[in-house]
Amino acid sequence: MTNSTTAEITPFNFTPYEESKGEEYMNEAQKDHFRDILSNWKNDLMLEVDRTVDHMRDDAANYPDPNDRASQESEFSLELRTRDRERKLLKKINDALAMIDADSYGYCDSCGIEIGVRRLEARPTADQCIDCKTLDEIREKQMS
Repeated sequence: MTNSTTAEITPFNFTPYEESKGEEYMNEAQKDHFRDILSNWKNDLMLEVDRTVDHMRDDAANYPDPNDRASQESEFSLELRTRDRERKLLKKINDALAMIDADSYGYCDSCGIEIGVRRLEARPTADQCIDCKTLDEIREKQMS
């Protein structure tokens, strides 16, 4: 259902949720929709981890030429850095899945309002509404 081999890893190939008029926010259907998105994203990331392990195991060689060795080490370093970012993303995905189970998913951690279905589809691990996130980014920019 998802394909996540891009620089910014995001869930793809899901059908956007069609809200019904008067539908309650974060009802069971919406929770199931986001649980599916997050679970598929998590599975894709785990497949990438397995591919990395296999690639590093299969391609690890002790090249006699220092330039070849340096190129391989540089490639492995970049791959490991990417996997580290994905490890942090996996934690956010697991946290979001736990929030769905606890009925607190989809609400802003800062102000408590609804984050919104479209924002969550764009960023399923979002824990702030767009207004609070924007204010945080402005504060962060002013501090640096």
